[in-house]
Amino acid sequence: MSNVVFITATPNQSSRLIGVTQYIENQLHTQGIAVATINVASLPADDLIGARFDSPAIVAANALVEAADAVVIASPVYKASFSGILKTYLDLLPQKGLANKVIAPVFIGGTIAHLLSIDYALKPVLSSLGARNFASAIYATDNQVTRSGQGDDLTFSLNDELTERLDNAIQELVEELRLRTAAPAQAATNL
Repeated sequence: MSNVVFITATPNQSSRLIGVTQYIENQLHTQGIAVATINVASLPADDLIGARFDSPAIVAANALVEAADAVVIASPVYKASFSGILKTYLDLLPQKGLANKVIAPVFIGGTIAHLLSIDYALKPVLSSLGARNFASAIYATDNQVTRSGQGDDLTFSLNDELTERLDNAIQELVEELRLRTAAPAQAATNL
């Protein structure tokens, strides 16, 4: 079975980004894919800011990334780029920590104006960490995700256009993971 780790980098736990990542996680679960989440805002701030590579929390988070077949990197857009807490965590990944993984970027912003922040801000950083295989990126805007309730009763609704794009990206990710799983099995039968 394949496994996917989410690196979610929003300091706001009522962020609309959470609604998007919950939708993706639920869809992956229905496909039989194991999912783990690294909530970067929950990692010890002193470890992130102090670049404590040997911190037990950072070591545990990095082990999740190392074991993953795919990594979903989810961030709100601030000042035309991804969140600063995401950068503090990415700086603590091993130099080739994203090599041989399928990477699926998921951003949310106030307007469509920062759509290219995935390509121009995030992907160069991920490429420096060994990322080469990118699934379709998703950029959502705040008006595509409706929040209702609060606290433990907080729920999110996604509009139809975003749901359709997410479904297509999820299917692409699932197919890529199945191909990766099938390739070693196929190679073994050819011996």
